Amino acid sequence: MKITATLIALNEEKNIVDCIVSAQRVCNEVLVVVDSKTTDATARLAEETGARVFHQTYLGDGPQKAFAVPQASYDWILSIDADERLDEDAVAAIESLDLDNRRADAYALRRKNYVGKHWIKAAGFYPDYVIRLYHRERAGYVPKKGHAYVEAKRVERLPAHLIHTTYNDYSHWVSRINELSSRDAWAMYDKGKRPGRLAPVIHALVAFMRKFFIKGGIFQGLDGLTVTLTTVFRTYFKYLKLLEMIEQKARGDK
Repeated sequence: MKITATLIALNEEKNIVDCIVSAQRVCNEVLVVVDSKTTDATARLAEETGARVFHQTYLGDGPQKAFAVPQASYDWILSIDADERLDEDAVAAIESLDLDNRRADAYALRRKNYVGKHWIKAAGFYPDYVIRLYHRERAGYVPKKGHAYVEAKRVERLPAHLIHTTYNDYSHWVSRINELSSRDAWAMYDKGKRPGRLAPVIHALVAFMRKFFIKGGIFQGLDGLTVTLTTVFRTYFKYLKLLEMIEQKARGDK
C-alpha cells in the first residue's frame, strides 16, 4: 500500500527539509500545509524537496492537520510534525507492515522528546505513544483546535520511535510554552469555555499533582521537576490568558 505524508508548518524553514526527507523514506508523496502567516522560505524549500504545498490560514491544530487529507492521493496517511523525524526502527517497522490485511486502523509510535540533544524521559515524556500512521476512511484527527490527536478504533502500537526535537534549549522551551498557552487559550475560548476566577490555580495544582506524583516526576530528578514545572506554567497561563481574553471581549477590545 502507498502512503501519503501530511504535515503543517509555520515558519519552519530550519526543519522542513529534514522532515520531508525523513517522510519520503516510507511515503510516496508528501503534502505540506503552510500557515498563511508564514514569512520565511518554508513553502519554497518544501516544493524544492519534492512536496506538494498548500497555503491555508490556521484553522486550529486538528482542522489544520485534517485539511490536507482530502488532497492526498493515497488512503494511508503518515501525519508528522515539522520537528519530528522517523527513527531507523520506525522506517523498518513501517516498511514491514502489510497494510492490506486490515488488522489495524492506525499505528502508534513511541516518541522520543528532546531538548537540544538531551532526551527527556521523565514525567510522561516517554514512552509517549502517538498515532501517526492511519487509514483516512477508518480514522482521523478529532476537530479539536488545541492539541489534537488521531481517533481510531483499532490501534496497534509499534515497537519503534519518532524523534521529536521538541525544544532547541531550555530558553526555547519557555518561549514555546508562552506561545502554546496563548494557542490553548484561543482554542478554549473558541470552544465556549468560560471558567471561574480560580481556574488557573486549580488546574495548575491538578497538573502538578499529575506530573510530580502520578507520573513519577518526584523520583526522576531534575528532568522530573523540569517537566512538572513547565507543565504547571503552561496550564496556569493558558487559563489566565483565557480569563484575560474573556475580559477583553466583554469590554469590546479588538
